[in-house]
Amino acid sequence: MTPFVFGAAAVALGRRACHRQPGSGWWHLPSVETCVLVAVMAGSAALGAYTWGAMSGFYILDPDQMCAAKGVAGDHVVTRMTLPVSSQCVTSGGVGTELVPDWVNPVIFVGLPLLALALTTGTCMGVQRLRALR
Repeated sequence: MTPFVFGAAAVALGRRACHRQPGSGWWHLPSVETCVLVAVMAGSAALGAYTWGAMSGFYILDPDQMCAAKGVAGDHVVTRMTLPVSSQCVTSGGVGTELVPDWVNPVIFVGLPLLALALTTGTCMGVQRLRALR
């Protein structure tokens, strides 16, 4: 679901960029609507990456089968971490194999601050717009 939300927000943001007034320039602060679209994109990317990472290494049957499916031989213990997202198959010899793709944590750690920045900027712009209407 999150890829569709991300895609829809990206299309809407692209349409906003194409329909800008000529000569408006890039140096102006973004509008509230633009901030909302950026927040939706960043939030959906972070949520999608977190879900993908949390589900990596999730197996219904047996952790040994999950680790064997990744090609790790030997006895297995699965370790998990919430942030950064991690799920490892660890052999009895102490050798760990990460099951979460490498791209997951960077997307989360870029998406969450971008979400916060877009929401903060959008809120400030909205307050300024309301003050200007008085």
